[in-house]
Amino acid sequence: MAQLSSSVSPVSAGEVLRERYTGRLPASLDELAGPSHGVVELPLHVAWSGLRAYDLDRPRQRMSLYRTVLAEGQRDDLVALLDSGLLTEQWPVLRTLVSRHIRQVWEERFPRLTARTRTTPAA
Repeated sequence: MAQLSSSVSPVSAGEVLRERYTGRLPASLDELAGPSHGVVELPLHVAWSGLRAYDLDRPRQRMSLYRTVLAEGQRDDLVALLDSGLLTEQWPVLRTLVSRHIRQVWEERFPRLTARTRTTPAA
């Protein structure tokens, strides 16, 4: 029986996740045109269980919505549900609530996020 040799190196789970999240990124933070106030209801493909409606005027709910959309949303969801100003404002805390892979792809693509993180005093 002939033995098959594979020249393909195994892909780590981290690489798969980074590729998945990178493919969802908008070209620019300016594309993020979601609401900045009021109640937002997430579509079922983004939030399939638990809370689906979030009040953006309530900081904890806003942070939870952003965390969910960053993790589960597709590119069109990111653009429609996230606001560039709110994302930038919340990033110093939000970056600690999302996975390392999400944080890395967003900060690599949008250095403006890390600049704000470096200028924000530690709590």
